Amino acid sequence: MAQLSDRLQRLAPSATLAMSQKSSEMKAAGIDVINMSVGEPDFNTPEHIKEAAKKAIDDNYSRYSPVPGYADLREAVAAKLKNENGLDYSACEILVSNGAKQSVCNALMALVNDGDEVIIPAPYWVSYPQMAKLAGGEPVIIEAGFEQDFKITPEQLEAAITPKTKMLILCSPSNPTGSVYSKEELGRLAEVILRHDDVFVIADEIYEHINYVGKHESIAQFDGMKERTIIVNGVSKAYAMTGWRIGYIAAPEWIVKGCNKLQGQYTSGPCSVSQKAAQYAYEAEQACVEDMRKAFERRRDLIVSLAKDIPGLEVNVPQGAFYLFPKCSSFYGKKAGGKIVENSSDLALYLLEEGHVATVGGDAFGDPDCFRMSYATSDDNIREAMSRIKNALAKLC
Repeated sequence: MAQLSDRLQRLAPSATLAMSQKSSEMKAAGIDVINMSVGEPDFNTPEHIKEAAKKAIDDNYSRYSPVPGYADLREAVAAKLKNENGLDYSACEILVSNGAKQSVCNALMALVNDGDEVIIPAPYWVSYPQMAKLAGGEPVIIEAGFEQDFKITPEQLEAAITPKTKMLILCSPSNPTGSVYSKEELGRLAEVILRHDDVFVIADEIYEHINYVGKHESIAQFDGMKERTIIVNGVSKAYAMTGWRIGYIAAPEWIVKGCNKLQGQYTSGPCSVSQKAAQYAYEAEQACVEDMRKAFERRRDLIVSLAKDIPGLEVNVPQGAFYLFPKCSSFYGKKAGGKIVENSSDLALYLLEEGHVATVGGDAFGDPDCFRMSYATSDDNIREAMSRIKNALAKLC
């Protein structure tokens, strides 16, 4: 009997996309659902960036680009890394891809051999373990729960490293928790990495500019770590360009060449028009980035204050990104209307069906005690959603 490959059957579907789809189906049926399940800014792409894309169309940027992306964009990325992060990269150490998601997957596919171990702190973005499996690797999960602000310690990292370890995936600011590693914390993790030969770090920095603690810190800044680090970033979050699909890696040239070889065989270069828009996003005035960051910070403060007013939830204060990841395990075993909430996925489904608010259970992110809400939506939506959640949870007994 014909069937899909074993490789594909090892993968789990994306829980975030599944919840978003269910929310959309309910909306299409006329139900007023507030969607807090999707990880994308609710702002429109700034006008000056859209104008740059229109100009690119008029200038006939309608043909294939080089596989690693246009040189002008890669030089703009290198300038950004120098000016904003104090990191020296040349254009040949940059590879542009169809979003940061592909950039992460490229790096895993280029470096991980069958049986290699990939260390992933939990909570994690839902795709990290699946991508590791797709590359033939074995995800090794380090649990970093609510009590330690969802950040791993050097001792935990050291204990997880074995002769089979190939890399660590580190996301800061974090999806799904909003936690941010300080310079000191990153430095201590770097010390552990440097004690082990041939262990690399994928530093997922896509939420770099949605940061409420000041200057972003990269693990690549420490002596010896640039040679071990694959920085992943892009324009999706900072410039509200999720649909434009532009991400990149900054890494040692030999890794970039490997990813270029891989990308050349299955997607080639990303959209030409999107690349020109991204180039202008980096080269133009950056006030729009700060305006959106301030709006997200205001919304962060709002949702934290409202969540802390809900009995049964334990809430921390995220330092970046646009997610709240409250602890909800006090509701497990409770029921309403004959439905028993056994875990965070049950709770997310209950909130969708009873409160008409779409969230995502923490099981999908490797933390079954919590659930994720995106506050990348209007202040009014946040207020209404939190009111609905409070009322729905009050019915559980």
